[in-house]
Amino acid sequence: MIAISGTTTITGIFGHPVSHTLSPAMHNAAFDELGMNWRYLPFHVAPERLGEAVAGIRALGLRGVNVTVPHKEAVMRHLDRIDDEAGRIGAVNTIVNDDGVLTGHNTDGRGFVKSLEERGITVGGRRIAMLGAGGAARSVAFSLLASGAASIHIANRTVSRAASLADDLNRIRHAVTAASEIGSLSGFDILVNTTSLGLHPEDALPVDTAMLNNEIAVCDLIYNPAETPLLAAARRLGAKTVNGLGMLLWQGAVAFRLWTGAEPPVDVMRRALEAGLA
Repeated sequence: MIAISGTTTITGIFGHPVSHTLSPAMHNAAFDELGMNWRYLPFHVAPERLGEAVAGIRALGLRGVNVTVPHKEAVMRHLDRIDDEAGRIGAVNTIVNDDGVLTGHNTDGRGFVKSLEERGITVGGRRIAMLGAGGAARSVAFSLLASGAASIHIANRTVSRAASLADDLNRIRHAVTAASEIGSLSGFDILVNTTSLGLHPEDALPVDTAMLNNEIAVCDLIYNPAETPLLAAARRLGAKTVNGLGMLLWQGAVAFRLWTGAEPPVDVMRRALEAGLA
């Protein structure tokens, strides 16, 4: 590990809370691997202090930060520029500081699609069922559509929220429908759970497992636990499964490249995440 000095470049993450984050371990392992005099720090930022925190990026000369819940949408009004992808999504998870000019990006969706690709799951031409319509669903759905998904069906308990997201997506390509639930998985190729159901053992399953089969790929954005009850049920049926660790890894890899211009040491970053969960 390179000692922190007056020439150390600082990056980090803004969140509320932020104590659980694995991103510092992932990014600092990458900096060490490449011999870079950089550090990544967690910053607990209360919502009412977000504007001040963003101003601090300029004032302190931070190269950039990740942004996590609950700040991904609210942070946009404090930035100088928003790239096209983040603008379409309506949320930012990565900020880059170029000599005081702050640009917002969103790497979440690209990270999710990459996590599917590394498991041999192609998106192009696939019919996708998505559970949930929150911020994570928005990022993932936009990237799935941009990657050539044939269709996306969004199911959310509050139908109006699902319909609003579908309306936004249909401005890009008319291929998205919305409902309060998924009655059947027949005709779908990929199921994506973007809800928090599965974080706790007592949680109800997000879908009836009787609908699962070994021909549909089942994905869950949750990475701790590494195997949610939904993924366990799908695995027992022989379905291909993907948890959220790959999304965390690959969104971080894209952010690393944006900040440093260097190719991220993905294997090192993956091992750091896995160690953090052990």
